[in-house]
Amino acid sequence: MNGRRPIKSPANHPSFGLGWAVGSQPLFLALFISFILGTAYSINLPFLRWKRSAVVAALCILAVRAVIVQLAFFLHIQASLLRPAVFTRPLIFATAFMTFFSVVIALFKDIPDIEGDRIFGIKSFSVRLGQKKVFWICVGLLEMAYCVAILMGATSACLWSKYATVVGHAILAAILWNRSRSIDLTSKTTITSFYMFIWKSLLLTEEEGNGVRDHCRILEMRVMEFYATYG
Repeated sequence: MNGRRPIKSPANHPSFGLGWAVGSQPLFLALFISFILGTAYSINLPFLRWKRSAVVAALCILAVRAVIVQLAFFLHIQASLLRPAVFTRPLIFATAFMTFFSVVIALFKDIPDIEGDRIFGIKSFSVRLGQKKVFWICVGLLEMAYCVAILMGATSACLWSKYATVVGHAILAAILWNRSRSIDLTSKTTITSFYMFIWKSLLLTEEEGNGVRDHCRILEMRVMEFYATYG
C-alpha cells in the first residue's frame, strides 16, 4: 500500500465515464471530489501526500465514505424519483453509521502496513499506538455501530425493516466478535483477511439499509476501487 503508484488521468478512469453516462450531477460531483481527495491523499508533491498524516488521512476517508457518498446517492435517488431533497431520518442514521465504519477503515488499513509506514516515515495510528490497541479500538467502534443500528431498527415502524435490521446487525456483530478473538496480530495474512471482512460487512450493511439501483452500486464500487488503487 505504501509503494508509489502512477496517477491515473481522470479522463481515463472508468468511474468518470460511467458517472457522465448516468447523467447525474450529484454522482459525478461525488466521483470528482473523491478523485481530488484521493490524489491529494497519495500523490508525492509538496503539501500533498496526506496519507503521511494519520489525522488528515482519516478525514479524507471519512469525508468520502461517510459524507460525500451518502449525500450524493441520496440526492441522486431523490432527483431520479422527482422527490424533494429533504434530509430524512434514515439518511442521518446512515451518515452517522458510516462515520463509525469510515473511522475504522481509516485506522485499520494501516495495521498490516505498520513496518512499511515506519520505513516511509508515515506516523499512522498503528505506528503511534501499536497494532493491538488500534485493532481493539476498531472492533469496539464497529460493535458500537452495530448496537446503535440494532436500537434504531427496534424503533422502526415498519415490521419487516425492524426484524431485518435487528437480526441482520446482530448476526454481523456476533460474527465480528467471534472472528476478532481468533486474529493473530503477528500474521499479516490474517490481519489483511480481517480487513477485507470489514469491507464485506460494510457492503452487507449498506445493502440492508439502501434500495439503490444497480448503476448506483457500480458507481460506489468504483469509488472504493479508486481508494484501493491510491490507498
